[in-house]
Amino acid sequence: MKNIFRRYILRSVLLILAVYIINTAVAWGECTQTLENTHLSHTGPSVAKYTVQSGDTLYSIATKYHIALDELMNANKLESSLILAGEILQLPMAATTLGKMSKEEIMLLARVIHAEARGESFEGQVAVGAVVLNRLASPHFPKTIHDIVFQKDKRVYQFSPVGDGSINLEPDERAVQAALHAMSGEDPSKGALFFYNPNISSDKWIKTLPVITTIGNHVFATSY
Repeated sequence: MKNIFRRYILRSVLLILAVYIINTAVAWGECTQTLENTHLSHTGPSVAKYTVQSGDTLYSIATKYHIALDELMNANKLESSLILAGEILQLPMAATTLGKMSKEEIMLLARVIHAEARGESFEGQVAVGAVVLNRLASPHFPKTIHDIVFQKDKRVYQFSPVGDGSINLEPDERAVQAALHAMSGEDPSKGALFFYNPNISSDKWIKTLPVITTIGNHVFATSY
């Protein structure tokens, strides 16, 4: 009973700390992963960094992160729309979406991570959380964590733990920490919108998507 009480207190403290950190947009420190693709990391209350990838345009980046093109240019003191791969851009609004996360949304993200990746490395867990947040930033997915997690496609849930009920498992502290790291801007998935286990997945379509990276048992992919 004492151990259960201690775990409850620890979880409560973590959640209070998470809400405080997110509401004040304080970064969690340096990222330990090497992020060579889509990389968001907080630099202040309303600014994040993005590493330009081959094929990116200023317009596509502005569209993806819901930023006015002229605002993006002004934030980076650009006189033209020419950008080069490897260049680091300032995203003036990227932190604001994360700053509005509620305690319930933090826990829901942690539950997704726990259900989908509890056997994976911490990096792999953060990557799963990042996929959910990448969808949140994309104009092609729902606009809330809840709607993303519970989205259906032809009566099939996008996240299998919702269908099999494992989404309701209580997340451990590691999953909560992974959710917080993802929400602070860490993205080992390198901008992925999808992930799957190639040894388990029977979805032929998802296996046709461009692969970005592999972490543990999960392949992380993007759309065409």
